Amino acid sequence: MSDDDTTPTGQRADGGRTCLVTGASGYIGGRLVPELLDAGHRVRCLARTPEKLRDHPWAGRAEVVQGDVTDPKSVARALSGVDVAYYLVHSLGTGRNFEETDRRAARVFGEQAREAGVGRIVYLGGLTPDTVPERELSPHLRSRSEVGRILLDSGVPTAVLRAAVIIGSGSASFEMLRYLSERLPVMVTPRWVHTRIQPIAVRDVLRLLVGCAELPPDVSRTFDAGGPEVLTYLDMMRRYAAVAGLPRRLILPVPVLTPGLSSHWVGLVTPVPTRIARPLTESLRYEVVCGENDIARYVPAPPGSPLGFDRAVALALHRIREAEVTTRWSSAAVPGAPSDPLPTDPDWAGGSLYTDVRERAAEVAPEALWDVVEGIGGENGWYSFPLAWAVRGWLDRLVGGVGLRRGRRDAHRLRVGDSLDFWRVEEIERGRLLRLRAEMRLPGLAWLEMRVDEDGAGRVRYRQRALFHPHGLLGQLYWWSVSPFHAVVFGGMARNIVRAAERAAPPASELSAPPASGYDGTRPDAAPPHPGGRFRPKP
Repeated sequence: MSDDDTTPTGQRADGGRTCLVTGASGYIGGRLVPELLDAGHRVRCLARTPEKLRDHPWAGRAEVVQGDVTDPKSVARALSGVDVAYYLVHSLGTGRNFEETDRRAARVFGEQAREAGVGRIVYLGGLTPDTVPERELSPHLRSRSEVGRILLDSGVPTAVLRAAVIIGSGSASFEMLRYLSERLPVMVTPRWVHTRIQPIAVRDVLRLLVGCAELPPDVSRTFDAGGPEVLTYLDMMRRYAAVAGLPRRLILPVPVLTPGLSSHWVGLVTPVPTRIARPLTESLRYEVVCGENDIARYVPAPPGSPLGFDRAVALALHRIREAEVTTRWSSAAVPGAPSDPLPTDPDWAGGSLYTDVRERAAEVAPEALWDVVEGIGGENGWYSFPLAWAVRGWLDRLVGGVGLRRGRRDAHRLRVGDSLDFWRVEEIERGRLLRLRAEMRLPGLAWLEMRVDEDGAGRVRYRQRALFHPHGLLGQLYWWSVSPFHAVVFGGMARNIVRAAERAAPPASELSAPPASGYDGTRPDAAPPHPGGRFRPKP
């Protein structure tokens, strides 16, 4: 058995099908695509922003089309010639109208799949207790259940997999469990820590999703999907601590903690923001245990599967420690975050556009400077006034933003669409340009650009540009209130990034041969050694 926490059984299809994957930029979708490809299927991805899939390792093997699941025309185009359609989108945490958005999108998808003659829809939903009427469920679980019912009623054979907590590196549920267990040796917890749950490893979820492509045409129903054990959340925290080598946790349940207070508590302690933590914690009020295991008749489990809880945790921790997390809960765009592209400059006519520009010469090879640029954020920090960045992160959390604790998916390399603390990678030209778009709560839109260039004399230059497009008077006031600190924050960043590169590598004038790694600053397949762990620049 591989140590990979996402690889299914390696089973191959008896003749590849054409599969459409929605939500390919998300946690499950981004992992499902390569598994379908490895099983011999052809894969097409529907994405609102195809550029976000550009840097995935499987990008060259899959077709990517632009569209939105709420737009019938784009969905119809994406479903043309498709045999199996995977529906892996939902509006978790997008606001009070998310149930209507989910409902409308599911109806569009089902109708267009029927019109296109799709042979099967596969949907990953949430496990719900049979004893609780749908109207009494949390809004999150209620919507997931309704979407499954809409797809089943579409006239297209549909398999609805219902899973509870998914254990895998980077999943929101696992990150919540991980941070609660690691950061709090003594915990005051809500009543839901005693709720019985049947968790499932992400690799088993992927195995079942791939297997559903081969279901007989007359099978159209829901299937419960769970691991081999039923545990309480209390059990899971204690067993996580044991697998991770932590001292035994003291956990004190307090019945007065409401779901709202619980979500704020989770948002305070973990990287999962409150608006996502709330539906997750609300769902934990219900006992979610599989009522059947009928899917095993159609997708038999290989030896060693399904994985037990301890093994699933161990594999997830291995992936995290080896920096091999392929997707995270934050891979999908933050609901409500600005997605406007950087305005065309300098002839943009959209109102005020404030900039802060910094430039410094670097006595170092360009690839060494790029290593530092691409390694920014997360554990390596932002190379200037750490307290100011920390305070800004805390303020963002207090107003419902993502804060700084999302960190990085990979400690060394970035790709378009990656979350990076309270930024998201909007563009990357490896070896030359990194552009980040702000996802913190702001009265406007903001970007941060970092470039590695050479001047006319062949000298390496670091160029940095912060841009802000204010919204209304509040946006104008915000810019002028923070601009006095830019010399410290942005000026310090430029200075310390260059210093960090110079400390980690010999000056460019001393280099007479390419670096031993063979990295030339442009090849996407070459992973340069990252110097971030060997120094800490002074603020």
